Amino acid sequence: MEVNSSPGLEGIEAATKLDVAGAIIDHIDNRVAFPQIDVRQRLSVSTGYGVAELLVHGDADIVGLTLGDSGLRERDISVLTLHRGTSVIPNPRAGVVLESDDRLLCFGKLEEMRSMIPARRKRIRKVKKLPKIPIHEQD
Repeated sequence: MEVNSSPGLEGIEAATKLDVAGAIIDHIDNRVAFPQIDVRQRLSVSTGYGVAELLVHGDADIVGLTLGDSGLRERDISVLTLHRGTSVIPNPRAGVVLESDDRLLCFGKLEEMRSMIPARRKRIRKVKKLPKIPIHEQD
């Protein structure tokens, strides 16, 4: 097969029994009808709102609750996609039960979503005190 600026598709279409030209046109048509957009940019138009991914920790209050009972809608948070292991549930329904380690792609009030993230534990770093006698003199 050759590649050039004006390819002839008759040979490849005859060999594969596929409508290659039609597939190319369908692909271009779909791209024009639904161009790729930056969802985060489009959904952050309103001040204080945006897109964030939340991890459902094992000790979270919402584990075992349905999305409808989780209180997220009341906090002005919509779940766009639920990632569970290797499964992806787009536009999950209110009856989906939340499990530990679910990842929720959400749109809503950023401050509300921030408040759902557990506070990080502060690491206490022990600093060793310097010896009274300099190290090079301890021999």
